[in-house]
Amino acid sequence: MKVHEYRSELILRSPLSAVFPFFSDAANLEAITPPGMHFQIVTPRPIEMRIGALIDYQLRVFGFPLRWRSEITTWEPPFRFVDEQRRGPYRLWKHEHRFEECDGGTRASDIVHYAVPFDLFSQRLLVKPEIERIFAFRTQEMVKRFGGELRHAEFLQ
Repeated sequence: MKVHEYRSELILRSPLSAVFPFFSDAANLEAITPPGMHFQIVTPRPIEMRIGALIDYQLRVFGFPLRWRSEITTWEPPFRFVDEQRRGPYRLWKHEHRFEECDGGTRASDIVHYAVPFDLFSQRLLVKPEIERIFAFRTQEMVKRFGGELRHAEFLQ
């Protein structure tokens, strides 16, 4: 199984005390997911974020409806948390969210490790462009909400 890595870093013009609560509220994921994905959280709210929390979603990927379940496997407020797919389209999905105070705001970093079925075909033609699109939308929405700029975004593998 080939594991790919995607990293992005935003510098947001808001304090950590404003940024982390937004990200740690699972309900806000709907606001930073492209509307065409028809993303909905189906877990009853409010969701207590903690190690072991399970969050169920329904969404559309390439027009196909699917269900996704994530588990919070690391919870270190206000600096870091990790969610991992337990059910969904990927063979592996581990998304680390990092937050750090910096001059004039907050550095928000995403590190995603993932693996896909039929890697040779699906990664380059479908998955990589879709991840770029999703994170570009997310960046745009975060900059609208908190001000700031994208520092870098890259696939490492």
